[in-house]
Amino acid sequence: MLRVQRKPSLELKHPSFAYQIAAVEAVRDLEYAAIFHEQGLGKTKICLDLALLWLSLDQVDSVLIVTKKGLIQNWRDEIRQHTYLRARVLDQDRKGNFYGFNSPARLYLTHYEVLRSEAKRFQLFLKTRRVAVFLDESQKIKNPAASLTKTIIGLSGGFARRVIMTGTPIANRPYDLWAQIYFLDHGAALGENFSEFRAEVDLSNDLWRDKARVTKFENVLATVFERLRPFSVRETKKTAGVTLPDKQIRTILVDLEDRQAEIYARYRKDLAAIVVREGQPLLDDAEEMLKRLLRLVQVASHPALVDDSYRATPAKFPILEQLVAQVTDAGEKIIVWTSFTRNVDWLARELREFGTVRVHGKRSIGERNAAISSFKQNPECRVLIATPASAKEGLTLTVANHAVFYDRSFSLDDYLQAQDRIHRISQDKECYVTNLIAVSTVDEWVDVLLAAKSLAANLGQGDITKQKYHQAVSYRFGEMIREVLGIEEHDNDHR
Repeated sequence: MLRVQRKPSLELKHPSFAYQIAAVEAVRDLEYAAIFHEQGLGKTKICLDLALLWLSLDQVDSVLIVTKKGLIQNWRDEIRQHTYLRARVLDQDRKGNFYGFNSPARLYLTHYEVLRSEAKRFQLFLKTRRVAVFLDESQKIKNPAASLTKTIIGLSGGFARRVIMTGTPIANRPYDLWAQIYFLDHGAALGENFSEFRAEVDLSNDLWRDKARVTKFENVLATVFERLRPFSVRETKKTAGVTLPDKQIRTILVDLEDRQAEIYARYRKDLAAIVVREGQPLLDDAEEMLKRLLRLVQVASHPALVDDSYRATPAKFPILEQLVAQVTDAGEKIIVWTSFTRNVDWLARELREFGTVRVHGKRSIGERNAAISSFKQNPECRVLIATPASAKEGLTLTVANHAVFYDRSFSLDDYLQAQDRIHRISQDKECYVTNLIAVSTVDEWVDVLLAAKSLAANLGQGDITKQKYHQAVSYRFGEMIREVLGIEEHDNDHR
């Protein structure tokens, strides 16, 4: 019996917000574009509206959406909610991918690792189809030296349309933009030389020493978004006119527990000795310095992360337990963020009476999805404990209106993305973000560093003026490293 297969409808299931329609209209006729709307403003909907438009106008044959592995199921749900299409998923099943590449699918969904492992077959595929590509959370390719970034840039010329999407284009430091933009325009806007661009916009530790360098840094950074404006759209919750409940950010200062303070002092002394012995350059090497300072973050969070003999209760835990009790007693839900997987497991055990689930990178995708589903749907599940690396992106977790950062890494992206899981469209309650900071520790330096990074990102993304940036910014984070380590200026003058 012959069965006639209908062509899938390319109609929209749901209307879009005005700012989403404006974004589609702004980039619909461009060969490449950047959608930089702030997290929580529905970039997924803009992507799918564009995809349906291009397919309906026969401007492309197929659309490929590339996301992070942990977000595949989230995208499948969004595609089902907003379109009548069914996405063909390309994964690490090479045999299945063979049939996928040779299918008449209009919409493909894959993750970044597949784009790398199947690069040769993608090259062939792009020669047979007019394919539009959307790179979701495009800060994934921020490092131009990474093999993944090189592979994706190598494929870029084969796509009929290229779009990058992220709410945090400056994920950590301003030069994170370069590779993302290079994927689109091969150097037309930000130059062909990454090293030169990085030197101009590097938020380095020693800026505080040189006013002339600060002036040059600010002048260049203020021009970045203007160079991107012809092919990019950027809305924040304020500029989009989206009315959301207030988001209050507060800090709770905590004194280290006695045994914890002893361990912290020991690690600080050891680290300071290394810095002095190796001399000034280590203080100016941001990446190397951060690796070493991370150990102090661990001790300020939970000394058992670095010292198995630690048996006391870390200083922050009683405060956290009290916060969780208050929130759950009020019938609300809370997310606890920590940068360390061992902390996730430990906190989940200690807080299990409140109904906890946990998400981190050592759990399978299925386990993570099940935990998130339970947190969203089960009223008895009131606490989600997670690492930002595993749950900061692409997820709407507005069943919670409280977020606590038990500790924070040095990544601006981790911090902003994680807190806005709760403060986004569909949230109807006032949101509370709490940072637990151990007094006289590296936590205080992290707070100043993230504030400086956030302001630099705002300037580079065109969210604030250069004047407002200059009035608000502090470059003290570079000078504060010495305070964190207890190093006097003369300790490094013997070079």
